[in-house]
Amino acid sequence: MSPISLLVRRCLVTAAAVGLAGSVVGCATSATSNTARTGMEQMLVANAVDRSLDKVDFSPFAGHTVFLNDKYVDCTDKNYVIASVRHRILAQGARLVDAADAADIVVELRTGSVGTDMSESFLGTPEIVLPGMMTIPEIKLITKNTQTATAKIGLVALNNETKQVLGSGGMTTAQSENSATKVLGVGIGTVGSVPQEYRRTTTGANAARPPQLPARVSFAAPAPQASDVQYAAGKQETGSGPITPAAHETDAGTVIEWAN
Repeated sequence: MSPISLLVRRCLVTAAAVGLAGSVVGCATSATSNTARTGMEQMLVANAVDRSLDKVDFSPFAGHTVFLNDKYVDCTDKNYVIASVRHRILAQGARLVDAADAADIVVELRTGSVGTDMSESFLGTPEIVLPGMMTIPEIKLITKNTQTATAKIGLVALNNETKQVLGSGGMTTAQSENSATKVLGVGIGTVGSVPQEYRRTTTGANAARPPQLPARVSFAAPAPQASDVQYAAGKQETGSGPITPAAHETDAGTVIEWAN
C-alpha cells in the first residue's frame, strides 16, 4: 500500500471515530424540590414581627403570672407570632401559666396584618406595538424588585381579678424589606432590613463556626455519683460486687478512684 493510500485510510478512520464520538451523548438529571414558601418570604415576615414587638415593653409584668390569650390570632406564621410574644414576656421576668384562672394578668393578642407585597420598577423602554404587526420589545436597563412584609399586632392587658385594663395597650406596626437591583440583568446588590440582619448575624464574631460533631458516634460513661461510691464501698466491705473502688490519700484529702 502506497504512503498516500495509507494516509487517506488513516484520515477516514479518524473522521469515522470523531463522528462516532460526536454522536454519543451523555446526560444526567437530578430531582430538586423547594418549599411552598421561599426562605426570603419567611425571613421577611419574621423580621417584621420582631421589629413590631421591639416596640412593646412587657417589664410591668415582671414578678406576676400571665396568661396569653391567643384566640384572636389568625395570620401567616401564627405560631411564630405567639411564641415571640411568649418569649418576650418571659424575658421580662413574668411567669406564664396555662389557665386564665391561675393568672394575675391576662394578655389578649390579636393580629391585624401579617403578610408580604411585591413591587417591580425599571428604567428603560416598554414594549411598543407599531402598525403593520411590528413590535419593539421591552428593554430593561435597570430593574429594581422589592418585597416587603408588614406586621400589625395588637395587645391589651387585663387585671384578672378586677377585669380592669392595665394601661391603654394598643397596636404596633412595622415593616421589613428586601430590595434587589439589576443592571442589564446582572445583580449589583441587595438592601433592606433582611440583608442587614443577615450581615449582623453571620459576620464578625457571629460568623464563628460552632463545634463540629465527630464523624463517628462515641459516648462517655457518666461520672460516679456519691451514692454509687458509697454503695460500691459497702459491697467491697462484704466481699461482693464487681466494682472495686480504690482510695488513696492526697494533700487535699481522700480521693476515690475506680479500678476496672
